[in-house]
Amino acid sequence: MITKKQIHILIITAAVLLAGIATVATYGYKAIFGNNVNTEDYTYIYIPTHASYEQVMDTLQAHQVLKDTSLFRVLAQKKHYPSHIHAGKYKITAHMSNNDLINMLRSGKQEPVKLTFNNIRTKEQLSLRIAEQLECSSEELLNMLNSKDYWQQYGFTAENCLAMFIPNTYEFWWNTSAEAFVERMHKEYTHFWNHSREAAAANIPLSPIEVSILAAIVEEENHMAAEQPAIAGLYINRLHKHMPLQSDPTLKYAIGDFGIKRLLNKDKQIDSPYNTYTHTGLTPGPIRIPSIQAIDAVLHYEKHNYLYMCAKEDFSGRHNFAATLAEHERNAARYHAALNNKGIKR
Repeated sequence: MITKKQIHILIITAAVLLAGIATVATYGYKAIFGNNVNTEDYTYIYIPTHASYEQVMDTLQAHQVLKDTSLFRVLAQKKHYPSHIHAGKYKITAHMSNNDLINMLRSGKQEPVKLTFNNIRTKEQLSLRIAEQLECSSEELLNMLNSKDYWQQYGFTAENCLAMFIPNTYEFWWNTSAEAFVERMHKEYTHFWNHSREAAAANIPLSPIEVSILAAIVEEENHMAAEQPAIAGLYINRLHKHMPLQSDPTLKYAIGDFGIKRLLNKDKQIDSPYNTYTHTGLTPGPIRIPSIQAIDAVLHYEKHNYLYMCAKEDFSGRHNFAATLAEHERNAARYHAALNNKGIKR
């Protein structure tokens, strides 16, 4: 017969076992479903391509994401996350559990990057702007932009390849490679140059690349949309008459200094294919990545008989247009007098 003492011992033993089971269950529930992130709103982490599990843990710790690292490690091992590392940009939100976080990271459910680039003049600037937003390095992208052989597959050259990049906002995965970025930009380029735009270019007649080269010059002459179609029309008139464009921004590009306020006669003799005072036709490549606005200004240029233009003497950024050289010289005299009055020599 079981004595009262034995019953008491059994009850105590059962209570201890139940308490242990409850503790284990509580620990297990907390490890899986309990809130284990520090952020009160959200934060982002970036996991590089080919990162190891320990590198991921270093990233989580460096950003102080986890409240309890050991709980995360236990579940990460159980769910085999160390063998399922995915690169990318991940959004960690408040109240996420270890289970939520590991499932997101293990499945590669990353957050897209809203990539934007505009107001770009050089390949170096483009490379740096993209590298600021994607994982690929600026050096890798710049080497591709300068490669003479690489661009043949897309129908471009290293000199005119910037015409392929249409400034806009695009969605990318953060770990997109330099090659995948360029391939996507080519797809966007072919989408942009639809039948309507191609037909408008053919009517000028210019190729899409030539339109972008001219649009770059137009935009450097004036960033204001209102005047761009008139400037485009002037340069198209010159092209049709086989006159040199005589564009000051192309000289500044050749010199390598867009900050010059006053070009001198000696600048017009600079030995460069971008010197449109000594070379007829368009430049070998765009002197900037033209905006969509500037491209469309060329495609829908203003029809007039202007062949000359000169910056207005009020420094408004606008221009005085002229159909004759005599009229242009009068406009230029007023502008140079204004420069002299302000003491602008360069």
